[in-house]
Amino acid sequence: MNTRHTILPDGPDCGARLLSSALLACALQAGGAYAQTTTPPAGMDHGGMDHGAMPGMRDGSRTGTSPARPAPAAPAKNEFAPAVPSSVQKKASPPDLRPSRDYPRNPDGSIPIPGMGMAMADDDVHYMVLFDQLEYVRARGRNGMAWDAQAWFGRDYDKLWLKSEGERIKGSTDGRLEAFWSHAFAAFWDWQLGARHDFGGSPSRQWLAFGVQGTAPYWFDVEVTGYAGPGGRTAARLKTEYTFRLSQVTFLSPELEANAYGKSDPARGIASGLSDVSLGLRLRYEIRREVAPYIGVAWTRKLGNTADLSRQAGEHVSERQAVAGVRIWF
Repeated sequence: MNTRHTILPDGPDCGARLLSSALLACALQAGGAYAQTTTPPAGMDHGGMDHGAMPGMRDGSRTGTSPARPAPAAPAKNEFAPAVPSSVQKKASPPDLRPSRDYPRNPDGSIPIPGMGMAMADDDVHYMVLFDQLEYVRARGRNGMAWDAQAWFGRDYDKLWLKSEGERIKGSTDGRLEAFWSHAFAAFWDWQLGARHDFGGSPSRQWLAFGVQGTAPYWFDVEVTGYAGPGGRTAARLKTEYTFRLSQVTFLSPELEANAYGKSDPARGIASGLSDVSLGLRLRYEIRREVAPYIGVAWTRKLGNTADLSRQAGEHVSERQAVAGVRIWF
């Protein structure tokens, strides 16, 4: 019997060499075991194996389907994720204001276009009543009341206008009333066609009226009107006004008015030519947009032959007035 003796080396490297040899042997043994488990030997019959008896296998593997995998673990709750609204919150949520796709349709199913029966904004009927000047007048030797009012009713392009202006001083009334059909022909401008009636202590007069009114550049309100009456009488009137905004509720409004006549009318104290010019300046404060009290001054000057007729009647040719009133619209 031969006995082999292994002589262990001496020296400081002995332990290191032994450890390296042991690690190499373990690695080689593990590699061989892996090859045996992953590469089946040739000729192995898997059909004869009872897979159901194998641990961890289910009946689904017999039908050729893969075994069910375990459900993944629920993800960790994210404290920053938005909360799912409850049923109470859904009921309290605001309504959906997005436009509906259910457009109005014609009986044949087509969608109508403007001009085919749909109501347009310029078809709406509007109205307005404005007392631009409703005031107390104090002048030299005479006090009284004065007014300047207008109202309109209609649509954007066509309206019916009513205008009235005059004064009542010492029991005597002098004024005029006008009615117009107005048609828009440009932005901010209207044609006007109608009639005028002068009334008061003097003989009344009737006129056909035609003109334009609108807003000129730089926001000047302008009215230019011509008149024609029986007996060849003619007249023209110009009125313009501008409003300065001093604050959100304070406004200063200067006003100019001039009248001219083509034929003298001594019964009403009017001569041919430029008859009179009036200037006014009013400062108003809006309590609200519809109501604005004001104070102001007005100056009137009669000119030409009309001034001569006033002197002959013992009346003043020029007059200054202090006014206080209210501007109202609705």
